[in-house]
Amino acid sequence: MNSLILSVGARFLTGLFLLFSLFVLLRGHNSPGGGFIGGLIGAAGFVLYSFAAGVEDARRALRVDPRAIGVWGMAIAVLSGLASALASLDPFTGLWLILEDLALSTVLVFDIGVYLAVFGAILTLVFALEETV
Repeated sequence: MNSLILSVGARFLTGLFLLFSLFVLLRGHNSPGGGFIGGLIGAAGFVLYSFAAGVEDARRALRVDPRAIGVWGMAIAVLSGLASALASLDPFTGLWLILEDLALSTVLVFDIGVYLAVFGAILTLVFALEETV
């Protein structure tokens, strides 16, 4: 598209969408939000950018094939769910690692995996649809 306002606005909004998606991802651990909606918001930023600049420029800005992002997200989510099996617990039971003032959990790792899976899946779908038009 040849709209100056859209192309300049999309560059600004893409970064803003990605930043807000990370906020929603991390906030969703204890409040409404999480990996799914965070991934949708992040993907929406790149979709807007692809509308403004084209799919090739959006793929270049992403730098990684969205299918690979989705596959890695699924792998991270499954591995975080199976980590509890190593501790002889039910699958997807939350495990916590507390280091000084930092508390890490498999729940957060699962949410990150879902974020990446949704992000990759949505961008794969949208980019494929835009390339066929």
